[in-house]
Amino acid sequence: MGDTLAHGEWQNIEVRYSKMNGVADWSLWRTFAAVVEHGSLSGAGRALGISQPTIGRHVEMLEAQLGLSLFERTLSGLKPNTDALRLYEPVKQAQASLAQAAILAQGAQSQAGGTVRITASTIISNYVLPAILARVRERHPAIALEIVPSDSAENLLMREADIALRMFRPTQLELVTRHLGDIAIVPVAHERYLARRGRPTTLDELLSHELIGLDRSDAIIDHVRKLGHAISRDNFPLRSDDQTHLWELVKAGLGIGFGQQNLANATPGLVALPIDIKVPALPLWLTTHRELFTSHRIRVIYDAVAEGLGDYIRDSSSSSGSR
Repeated sequence: MGDTLAHGEWQNIEVRYSKMNGVADWSLWRTFAAVVEHGSLSGAGRALGISQPTIGRHVEMLEAQLGLSLFERTLSGLKPNTDALRLYEPVKQAQASLAQAAILAQGAQSQAGGTVRITASTIISNYVLPAILARVRERHPAIALEIVPSDSAENLLMREADIALRMFRPTQLELVTRHLGDIAIVPVAHERYLARRGRPTTLDELLSHELIGLDRSDAIIDHVRKLGHAISRDNFPLRSDDQTHLWELVKAGLGIGFGQQNLANATPGLVALPIDIKVPALPLWLTTHRELFTSHRIRVIYDAVAEGLGDYIRDSSSSSGSR
């Protein structure tokens, strides 16, 4: 039977279920799936927003109710055993089915109130969306907004968000997506820094300045090397993988960083340096699930955010062109 449970095994599990009140609480199964995916109580806790002791209790309760040991306790974490791996796939299928049911139910709702969950990058969430959402709230005060600043791709198909702003084009057929425009990536510095160190006009001059960049990623270094320039981590005396923190370092005048030209144009004191570093522009896509698009509250927030971001991109581009 391969990885599927034999008929007798299913019967044994059904007998154990009969000793419970029907079936195990879904929260226990959700915790079980998270532990399998993340390999530890702490990892599952971070993913679910639950304390590590609670995760541990959930695992123990599920094992007790099933009459099965599901994990091998090791120094590196929890290793799912054969029974756990067999149970994991149907649990994941159940999660996907419940998420789909929630999407269908929400899409069928027509009331103006309710909640809409929006996810976007930390930069967009912290520096671009607030002004746009202020106008959205004026128009739709009955709709609560939950914002998820994240540089990871939240899963719309699993209902981790209702609306997502992406810097790439989503390809899943179940999604509705709209290209709002492209944002140029340019060298950026504060006027205070330029007054102190001078204003570079070429890439060679730029590389002699105090640069602000990524820590664990060599993306900037690799790109500049492809342009034929020698560069290393030593050129970046300030490094971080937190995009929001990098932007704050630039705003504080600590050096020259790399960021969205639109945001630089809209931030007092910042200067987008006219040095072509040949970085492809970032496309901005607004995305939601096809079934959610029929929900009144999802649609009105989707359209309002699209309008605000479209204005932001056009205004910033016009400002850049006039400089």
